[in-house]
Amino acid sequence: MIKNNLRNRMTFNIAIKTFLLWLTLLVCSALSLLSLSSYAANTISAARVWPAQDYTRIAFESDAPIKHQLILLKNPDRLVLDIENVDLNNTLKTLTDKILSGDPYIKQVRVAKFKSNVVRVAIDLKGEVKPNIFALTPAGEYKYRLVLDIYPLQDELMAMLGKKNTDATYSMASTQPKPIIEQLPPSAIEEANQDLSTVPPIAEPVLPDLSTETPIEKENERHITIAIDAGHGGEDPGARGANGSHEKVITLTIAQKLKAKIDADPGMRGVLTRDGDYFVPLGMRVVKARKLKADLFISIHADAFTNSAARGSSVFALSEKGATSASARYLAKKENESDLIGGVSLGGRDPVLARTLLDLSQTATINDSLKLGKAVLGQIADINKLHKNHVEQAGFAVLKSPDIPSILVETAFISNPEEESLLNDDGYQDKLVNSIFVGIKQYFATNPALTKTKMAQD
Repeated sequence: MIKNNLRNRMTFNIAIKTFLLWLTLLVCSALSLLSLSSYAANTISAARVWPAQDYTRIAFESDAPIKHQLILLKNPDRLVLDIENVDLNNTLKTLTDKILSGDPYIKQVRVAKFKSNVVRVAIDLKGEVKPNIFALTPAGEYKYRLVLDIYPLQDELMAMLGKKNTDATYSMASTQPKPIIEQLPPSAIEEANQDLSTVPPIAEPVLPDLSTETPIEKENERHITIAIDAGHGGEDPGARGANGSHEKVITLTIAQKLKAKIDADPGMRGVLTRDGDYFVPLGMRVVKARKLKADLFISIHADAFTNSAARGSSVFALSEKGATSASARYLAKKENESDLIGGVSLGGRDPVLARTLLDLSQTATINDSLKLGKAVLGQIADINKLHKNHVEQAGFAVLKSPDIPSILVETAFISNPEEESLLNDDGYQDKLVNSIFVGIKQYFATNPALTKTKMAQD
């Protein structure tokens, strides 16, 4: 009996020990898996680079918010971006290939594993910059995004015009958000200075010069200046056609052709709000036009609607009292979402920019905009069906310049397969550009441009 009891107790103890051992192993395995998952809790699914003369944007996209830390270093000038809880996947590795030799601000990018759960992106700069980094929640077709905008310390537009950057009233630099940089202890900065020498230099492909030639008027000359705004761009693709065309591509092509047409007239010149595939906030498009003392502002778009049968060209002016139709209200709402899609840091809104958009009565300017719109619409009617036979009005943010007659031209419905084909046709584009140009000339025939001082005031 005693032997049986001892044997049973020993068997019980062995069973307990075995159970505890297996429980310990199970807990350790769970903790290990939890630890590994915390190291790679997020995945960078896309990394995009948008170089422009005004600034360069780098955007990272993921399924969850991206935890990060940005450090600005000197001698040499560089940025160090640490992205936490991600693996060094192929998307991040190929970021280095997307930096082009013609980028105005970035010399090269190096990407490497810094710690077990940190990927380091070292950005070698061509000079001093003013960075701004911010997060975006899902919008449009995008998931969570981390956006790094790299601005020059000096306003490049004013530099091109030969003006010292002293005019705070319309200083583009003053309208840029202040950089959001982590304040780190010296030890962290020493870590950031660690060389990524194990990452080989990147062979730089050749990039055409992205700068837009902006001729400077002689003091006694007076040119009519037309600001031409190619809708959307960069992170904001705009509408997508039935056969895959992107609005941002078509609008830029038409805008460039319109600029060439205007430049060919000895008394006029065109300036583009964007000359490449990059995003420009809606308010900044207005600010650019005002800084250049533009006489007119023409925004080029290609409409889309849920019904692919919708067709026709339209011209819009600003309304202070509400949209003139349900379709105009729908379109204005959609176009005004560009800042949400393209990505704007809402924390750095400059009060000067806010005044530019909101402070002055626009009644007289809107009346002139309606005259301009009527002249342009009348010419477009000769080459395409009109969606509405009158100039419509709605609260388009891009038309809110208080002192520049401004219109938005919806060239055609990109969502209509037939009109999408027209929008991609060189012949139709040329006819459309000529129609807009003739409408502009007709407007000035009865509304002469006011005498202005030099484009860049001293």
